[in-house]
Amino acid sequence: MGTSFLSSEEFDERAHRLYESGDYDDALDVLREGLRHHPDSALLHVGLGYVRIAREEYAWARRSFEEALRADEEYEDAWVGLGETLLKFGQLDQALGCFARVDDLGLADDLELGLTMGRALYREGLFADARVRFGVLATAHADNAEVAAARGYTLHALGDDLGARRELRRALRLDAQLHEARIYLAHLFHDRGDTRGALRELERVPPAEHWDTLSLWRYVELKSALDGVPQDDPRLDPWRQRLIELEIEPDEVDHLLAEVEAQFEGAEEAAPAPGLELAPQIDMILRMLGTPGLGEEPQHRVRTVEGTVIEGTWEEIVARMRDHSADPSLPVATFMRRTARQIRERTGRELPCDTPEAFVRAGARLGLLRIEQ
Repeated sequence: MGTSFLSSEEFDERAHRLYESGDYDDALDVLREGLRHHPDSALLHVGLGYVRIAREEYAWARRSFEEALRADEEYEDAWVGLGETLLKFGQLDQALGCFARVDDLGLADDLELGLTMGRALYREGLFADARVRFGVLATAHADNAEVAAARGYTLHALGDDLGARRELRRALRLDAQLHEARIYLAHLFHDRGDTRGALRELERVPPAEHWDTLSLWRYVELKSALDGVPQDDPRLDPWRQRLIELEIEPDEVDHLLAEVEAQFEGAEEAAPAPGLELAPQIDMILRMLGTPGLGEEPQHRVRTVEGTVIEGTWEEIVARMRDHSADPSLPVATFMRRTARQIRERTGRELPCDTPEAFVRAGARLGLLRIEQ
């Protein structure tokens, strides 16, 4: 059947299947085709917005959600999506206003919407707001493992380790296959000195279900230290192979090029909103590739908690931090991703690694260093 005969719901279902499989490019194509046939479909605009978020194209995501609300101003998914993208631009009050509109529609305790809003707040470090969201859900969905796990992560971020462990255990009683929660609980056990408890939890997670290198290394080290298994033992090969797989990731230039490419897709879509021009992104790419950009970047100075002073551009500062790390051979983008992943696993706090400046400024907010200039 030709696509011209498909309804907006059928286009959305096709795109959703592609989205769920991680095929964002094809999902984008399906949604754009659907919008050519159904230009006023709020459903398709929302779908397009979430694909844009998955591709880290936040300017276009914001525009898609705004288009959806122009078509249907009471579309709850559009309010949630718009709030999530506004958080990415640091527009906190406006984002919370979008989430409040969902509450006004009587959907504060909706499971999927609530999880999406709470997780968006958590990712941006707004842990107190996230705790409120997850608390409302916990009252309405007491037997939901994902809600319990989300509360656990948030309580840990707020410094309540006892409450975090209690919620994570409850989540695993509700769903023993919630591997992310089990890995998180293992890290909490390790941090309080219960290495045997940490190993017990990590042993119950298959290698393919690990998505950070810290948990894999921790399993290998604990298995060797506590059970006497040599680190070169063939029984540990699946964990070492998974480590290799996780290290093969696209670098920061790939992400930036993808964003710029998306913004040049002007044939079917309008220009981005004022203030979101391409020049800063092109300049960043040129500088990362070692080419003079559109303007000289100012010099900065930071001081680490050890008292070390580092001066230079944001990129040079991060490179110096990398040079003093355990593996100075890492590309800067990989160093930032690895550091962010380790901090998230150990503290529950997010350290953005999309640009060196964001990485350094977030590190300062977390107290890991001080920006002096």
